[in-house]
Amino acid sequence: MDAFYASIEQRDHPKMRGLPVVVGGGERRGVVAAASYEARRFGVRSAMPMAEALRRCPKAVQVRPRMRHYQSVSREIFDIFADFTPLVEGLSLDEAFLDLSGSVAGPAAAHETAIQLKLRIERELALTASIGVGPNKLVAKIASDLDKPDGLRIVTAAQVHATLDPLPVQRIPGIGPRTVPRLHDAGIKTIGELRVAGENILRPVFGRHWHTTQQRAGGRDEREVHSHGAAKSVSAETTFDHDISDGAELFRVLSRLADQGTGRLRKQKLEAAVVSLKIRDHRFRTASRQTTLRPPTASRERIHDAATDLLRSWLGENPGLPLRLLGVGLGKLSSAGQLGLFDAETQGPGDRIDGAIDAVNERYGDTALVPARSLR
Repeated sequence: MDAFYASIEQRDHPKMRGLPVVVGGGERRGVVAAASYEARRFGVRSAMPMAEALRRCPKAVQVRPRMRHYQSVSREIFDIFADFTPLVEGLSLDEAFLDLSGSVAGPAAAHETAIQLKLRIERELALTASIGVGPNKLVAKIASDLDKPDGLRIVTAAQVHATLDPLPVQRIPGIGPRTVPRLHDAGIKTIGELRVAGENILRPVFGRHWHTTQQRAGGRDEREVHSHGAAKSVSAETTFDHDISDGAELFRVLSRLADQGTGRLRKQKLEAAVVSLKIRDHRFRTASRQTTLRPPTASRERIHDAATDLLRSWLGENPGLPLRLLGVGLGKLSSAGQLGLFDAETQGPGDRIDGAIDAVNERYGDTALVPARSLR
């Protein structure tokens, strides 16, 4: 994410947009937690003493950190990640690796996926992200920093050397400010020069890690993306092009979202014990409602009815409020012994209908059959 904490403050407080914003503690001993790009033009950086930041940029708008709020926004971002791949490795609140190797084929598909991911984050959260796409973690990480803010850089395996070689050595994660002068003294300033340097030059600087560091300079990285385990929830949500206050339209959209969420649930052979509703209004205020299902289910009808009841209740409390986003979440998941389409003796009519929809959508695409109530 781009200047994550500062960008959230500028989003939530429109008067701060375009101003140098510095998120951090007091002037004496406080440090900068984040600086907007307007503040960075004055040389303000994260981890800088606040007194130094205000000396460099006297007109900076200083904001106290709201960590719980930032954590909440981070969870929303990671929920979006999960819609693209279950293989997500978070590095911090605002950075993660996503493994798309099982879902895209080739640079063109990767480019389209990255664009869709950026659009989702911008439309749903009004924030920008910079994405790097590469054949491994190292290359993707370096690529993500090349075109900030709001950047997108794809580096194919054939482009690794051409992209990395001209960059300064400190672009390689792990080469810090203490190591850089020693490399410069050895005549190494770029990643390309590091890639071709001999052991006699690198060993005095990196010790026994000299060969691993040289491989990194060549864009080699065998580390896998380690996800945080099995999915804890399944969700489907949408951000409207224009705020919607019409109840009939909201229920139509809700029906489609409930069907999408249930389809994902059934595809993974799971059942849900909790249905939740996520709502964001035109002022970016987020609300949620949830209900428990007993027993857990993967029934389209039961999940739709539960979500509809939640929305009806919320609209009764907030009549006419324009909405920016609507989402349906399915939680407390458990494995389901999914039955076959023709197991008529143990299935009810609803189960057989769901099974038929699964069979058709599996063959012809997830939207081959949709509920009529979701159509205008």
